[in-house]
Amino acid sequence: MRRAGILTGAGLVLALGVCGTGAWTYAQARTDDALAYGRERDEALADGRAGIAVLTTLDASTRQRAERSIQEWRTVTTGPLREELGDTGAAAGTSARGTVTDAAVTALDTRSGTAKLIATVRVQVTPAGTKKPSTDRKRLEAVLARTGEGEWKVRALSAVPVAEGKGEE
Repeated sequence: MRRAGILTGAGLVLALGVCGTGAWTYAQARTDDALAYGRERDEALADGRAGIAVLTTLDASTRQRAERSIQEWRTVTTGPLREELGDTGAAAGTSARGTVTDAAVTALDTRSGTAKLIATVRVQVTPAGTKKPSTDRKRLEAVLARTGEGEWKVRALSAVPVAEGKGEE
């Protein structure tokens, strides 16, 4: 009987030790700066991917749809890029649909609310009056800024040149 009591007590102490260690580890992880940084990076990546997809898409099948696409561009941008897009005129013509195939955050400053993102985009371009689109691939770099609402918006977008001739014969 005494041996069973000792084993039960030892098992209870061991179980409480494991539970205490687990609770302490969980509390540390919830307040960990690396975890908060990772969440911020994931949000910047998701918002940046969505923003680039919108900025590489233009439905210009009609003038009204082109106006709507340009308005969508303005909703995912901020700063000088947003102002520049405000001057864009809408007209029916060639349409494009961009799909982000891969993206990564290359820099993130949570204090200043800025990030850089690189992405590869597949763009299907359909000239006016045709049904068959041509496909082009682009590499883009986006500078993102966190707004007062906590959203990441595209502040600048530029093409990344592809180095040709390396390793090819």
